[in-house]
Amino acid sequence: MEKEVNISAVQMCSKIGDKRANFHKVKELISRDIKNNTDIIVLPEVWNIGWKCDIFLDNAEEISSGETAAFLSSIAKEYNAFVIGGSFIEKRNNEFYNTCPIFNRNGELIGAYSKNHLFSHENSLEYKILKKGDTPVIIDFEGLNVGLTICYDIRFPEIYRAYRKAGADLLVNVAAWGKHKPVPWEIMTRSRAIENQTYMIALTQCGQIEGEKWNIGHSRIIDYKGEILTEIKDQKEGVLNYSINLNKMYEFRKNCNILDDIKPDYEVKIL
Repeated sequence: MEKEVNISAVQMCSKIGDKRANFHKVKELISRDIKNNTDIIVLPEVWNIGWKCDIFLDNAEEISSGETAAFLSSIAKEYNAFVIGGSFIEKRNNEFYNTCPIFNRNGELIGAYSKNHLFSHENSLEYKILKKGDTPVIIDFEGLNVGLTICYDIRFPEIYRAYRKAGADLLVNVAAWGKHKPVPWEIMTRSRAIENQTYMIALTQCGQIEGEKWNIGHSRIIDYKGEILTEIKDQKEGVLNYSINLNKMYEFRKNCNILDDIKPDYEVKIL
């Protein structure tokens, strides 16, 4: 495959519970800010309804027939791009998941990842009302292997190491990250890239949720050395556009591949 991949990641302020308004917002931002010949469009976590757990179940959809999937499919076809659909609340066999759907350039659903780690702190309802995903998922984007994660997953380096060992070229975390937690977002997003010598897309919503609750709005694309390639700070809406060079990453790994130095076992000796 050609080793330059054009990424467009959408930072947006979702209107709580209003799918129509959020569909319109996505179309508006993409049409305004997207660069020509983009290969992959990325959206944030629960962008279609915003981060408010007590409305999740009422707004759940089946992945094969829901209006959110239909909208994402139309975006993929219109821009001839793969779409990493952030996430939506999926209804599956009378159970509910926080799921990221993936569409190819023809608008066909080619896979999905359901959040493996559900947030169980700060009185969050997420872990009480949703089911955990069963497994990590890598999607093959025309030879580019992409490992998918959602928000709270970023706190678990084990899933990212598993992706790297399985051949990931690009790691993605789509989020609705709280504004009151800037240090973990800043450090962990870069750490996951550094630890695994892998490009990283860390995409979160911006804007007010309710009252004093805000999304952080600090999305970025990070390289395999932890350098910030491009970012949108604070509460600005827009699209991050960047062309990542995989050849440079492969050359870097060849000269210093940390996987070669991992021990097969780390049995702890307690003295």
